[in-house]
Amino acid sequence: MSEKKKRLGCLGRIIFFFNSVFAALLLLSYVLPYAVPKSFPILSVLSLLVPVFIVINFIFMIFWILTVRRQFLVSFVVLVLGYSHVTSLYKFSGNKSEPTENSLSVMSYNVRLFNIYDWIKEEQIDKKIIDLVQSESPDIVAIQEFHRNQEAAFSFYPYKYIVLRSRNKKTGQAIFSKTPIIHKGSLEFPNTANNAIYIDIIKNKDTIRVYNLHLESLRINPKQEEFSQKNSERLLKRMANTFKMQQSQAELFEINRKNCDYKKIILGDFNNTQFSNVYKTIKGDMKDAFVEAGNGFGKTLDYPFFPMRIDFILVDESFTVNKFKTFAQHYSDHFAIRSVISLD
Repeated sequence: MSEKKKRLGCLGRIIFFFNSVFAALLLLSYVLPYAVPKSFPILSVLSLLVPVFIVINFIFMIFWILTVRRQFLVSFVVLVLGYSHVTSLYKFSGNKSEPTENSLSVMSYNVRLFNIYDWIKEEQIDKKIIDLVQSESPDIVAIQEFHRNQEAAFSFYPYKYIVLRSRNKKTGQAIFSKTPIIHKGSLEFPNTANNAIYIDIIKNKDTIRVYNLHLESLRINPKQEEFSQKNSERLLKRMANTFKMQQSQAELFEINRKNCDYKKIILGDFNNTQFSNVYKTIKGDMKDAFVEAGNGFGKTLDYPFFPMRIDFILVDESFTVNKFKTFAQHYSDHFAIRSVISLD
């Protein structure tokens, strides 16, 4: 190849400049989980854009490969350095295994008050949600944004724990179980209707604590495309304040978890992604069921611009994740997730 061909033209240099910018942003995102929201609130907002940075760097890498340019190494190296980020965004195939006699099926679902305010223009959304849960029949289901009007509809579960935290005491979190509940509790996050509740059950002589965790909402309406509005500065400030609240809630949760010696399962809507400090704090050394046995993007929020995974099933290392599924049914602004796990 001649020296002339090796050199980038004006357009090539412009493309490479933007490539370098997005490679630097992706590299920066690798330290975001270590950036405490209370100290770096605006920086924490970038964690929501990590999927975008990953996809753009893939596009740049492919572009340079197709044009036979060594500039592909910039994005390639950054993507390799963030291998764990990339694999937590997209899974080609999960490490599925057969359930055992000790298996337990769990489900998490933010039902958005069963569509009581007709956000989705479709008949009987509430019934379809209940039918989905009943047809899947998980041993335990954790529901966020539960409405007390639907309590009787879950009578096919013999055991339950419901905590209503809204001002009118009509909405909150719920856990339904096929297994007897021997203990239960609520963490009572201050100044919010969001909360974390838990139940203790016994499975084959092992006591297991199951959390239903619902952290402070970002309150982003994808239909209004708030990121592009003129009030973006106010939006960023509100999001930064939300991240601060989430951190405080995660710290309260961590106190409860450290005081519990049982095996643990965490189900819930974190209202933040797997690239955030909040997720890192809550996950600790637990297994992410999607990473273990999921496939695809695992998108759990109905946001049109990029795949956001903000609902999680985390389990202690003593569990084996046999299966994981993200449901496609559009009955809420969230998609239900389900996993089958086994005690080793």
